[in-house]
Amino acid sequence: MAVETALSFLRILEQGRAIPGVFVISGPQAFMREYVLDAIRLKLTRDGRSYRAFQVGTGDFSAVLNEIRERDLFAPKKVVACRVLRSRRGQGDDGDAESGPRSGAAAGESALAEAIGRKDLAAEVVLIYDRDSAPAKIRRAVERAGVLINCLRPFDNQLAQYAQAFAHPLGLKLTAEATDALVSRCASDLGAMANALSKAALHREKGERLNASDLLDPGASRAPELFDLAESLARGQTALTIALLDRALGLGRDVFEILAVEVIPVIRRMLLAAAMLEKGNGASDVAAELGFSPTSGLATRTIEGARRFGLERLRRAHQRVRDLDAGFKMGLLKEREAALSQVLVELMAR
Repeated sequence: MAVETALSFLRILEQGRAIPGVFVISGPQAFMREYVLDAIRLKLTRDGRSYRAFQVGTGDFSAVLNEIRERDLFAPKKVVACRVLRSRRGQGDDGDAESGPRSGAAAGESALAEAIGRKDLAAEVVLIYDRDSAPAKIRRAVERAGVLINCLRPFDNQLAQYAQAFAHPLGLKLTAEATDALVSRCASDLGAMANALSKAALHREKGERLNASDLLDPGASRAPELFDLAESLARGQTALTIALLDRALGLGRDVFEILAVEVIPVIRRMLLAAAMLEKGNGASDVAAELGFSPTSGLATRTIEGARRFGLERLRRAHQRVRDLDAGFKMGLLKEREAALSQVLVELMAR
């Protein structure tokens, strides 16, 4: 039996290699189950195949079996997709409608396994199980001419590969910086990663190369996400940082929270990195002291920010934000938004 992970199967589709006629999709990663199903559907329906979709919960597979066995009158080939719901867990392989022997084509998993194991199928079959694994009878039936696709949760070292796999069907190319930025933002949320790339592809030509700025610039039409401001501050993007601050305050974020959660931590990290670099420590030593891996995108941006601003400027900025924090808490500063904006402008001014 051909057993593939979701990532390896997407690579097979990307390379244009031949694929079998029966697919069984299962695994704990719900988003990847849906993504792989859609990838198979797009691949198989490009040459005129008709598409039939079914869903089986507490019922039987009679309608699915009929579609698998009967030729289509209007299309040369067809694809039959059947989603088996989690609610079917715990039933016997012969379904819940039988108390005696199997009744031919309408008889649950045993009849389905027998049907997909035949070589003369009238359709290509995709079975999607909304659970961690498919039944043993189905897995054994796929041994002859099918593939079992296991949608596992991604490991951290696979996230960049998933980003590339999502970008390829959209006709996009990712720079190393863009891949790192996407992984840093979305982490193991593969749905958010694919969605970010889909939005980026709306206004770009096929084959265009995406940079980190194409994915991270928040735009004026939505509320800035948490740490967008800290990200732009570390990158030295003055105009974007001030714009994000103004928009965040306009949408109701508290200036105390922005200062404590985004501004002070990023300045403190860059100050520590600048002090270590001043003493001759390497980038790997700085990353270790910050608690990051040497390849961490956050560590890289912190070190770049430390080199960009310099030790003395970061010391002054750190003292200023500490004074701001104290002044806010004691009620000595009234124009809080303006005071915070002034500190950021002074830090980032060339």
